[in-house]
Amino acid sequence: MTEVASIDDQRTLPPIDLTTDLAGVELEHPILNGSGTFDAIAALRTFGDSLRNRFPFSAFVSKTITLEPRGGNPPPRLWETPAGMINSIGLPNKGLAGFLENDLPVLTTLPVPLIVSVAGFSHQEFAQLVEGVASRDEVTAVELNVSCPNVNSGCVIGSDTDEIAALMRLLRPLTSKPLIVKLTPNVSEPQTIATAAEREGADAISLINTFRAMALHPDTGAPWLGADRGGLSGPAVRAVALEMTHQVCSRVSVPVIGMGGIETGQDASDFMAAGARCIAVGTENFRDPAAAVRIRTELSVLLARRRPNVKSANLRANIR
Repeated sequence: MTEVASIDDQRTLPPIDLTTDLAGVELEHPILNGSGTFDAIAALRTFGDSLRNRFPFSAFVSKTITLEPRGGNPPPRLWETPAGMINSIGLPNKGLAGFLENDLPVLTTLPVPLIVSVAGFSHQEFAQLVEGVASRDEVTAVELNVSCPNVNSGCVIGSDTDEIAALMRLLRPLTSKPLIVKLTPNVSEPQTIATAAEREGADAISLINTFRAMALHPDTGAPWLGADRGGLSGPAVRAVALEMTHQVCSRVSVPVIGMGGIETGQDASDFMAAGARCIAVGTENFRDPAAAVRIRTELSVLLARRRPNVKSANLRANIR
């Protein structure tokens, strides 16, 4: 049966030290946000210092930025499924220059390390993005969203070992800051892609991104989403994401950030038992913006129940 944390558990069980290390970055706990699933800038406008004083994540991953501004896909952009969500957002953002001028000054007021997510449509675009953000002292690490097609080859960069290896060989010399490669699940063997990324200098691996999906209009049978297709996330993908995380963790030695339908502390514990160093909360943030606080509490309670005499957790050892 799934273990459920309660307020009484939190009050009576001994505290567990959840600090962990992600590619040389010390984090207070292992829970991050999935890129694009928590609008910190809007939340700061609404909640101000109360959000900073109780920020849900140990590091903040920005919404993915591209070299040039993008308006995103035409609406409608969201479709709710029985166990998740299909999104067709399309990476709307202000572009590199707009991000550096407008968003970065706000995000640097957060009380946690900042990880900037970038996506290029060619290796050269990725290089410009990495140089642009990694050179800023406010940026702790860079996430490489490799789910976009390379305009030169037509191949999705994160689905081809040669593409990802060539990309990492280009990017690795550009910065000493951690480079986190975010993998697509729309491949048969993500562990092969992860291995190629690690071999060429990736400091961490993040997975999974969304699965290709579509929804049809109930009356006309035509595609509902403005871009026809989208990406499926939420509890519906959790079991597959867990298996992919396990496969990748069994093949690489760098830290792995696992994600995909995580809703509870038990879910987080499962991904970490599969080998993930950290986990990221995504779709659940839309339902409950404070979900990460609850998940962290539940994870701490689970560890305290299982290892009541352990104060400072070696998370991997104590979760298993």
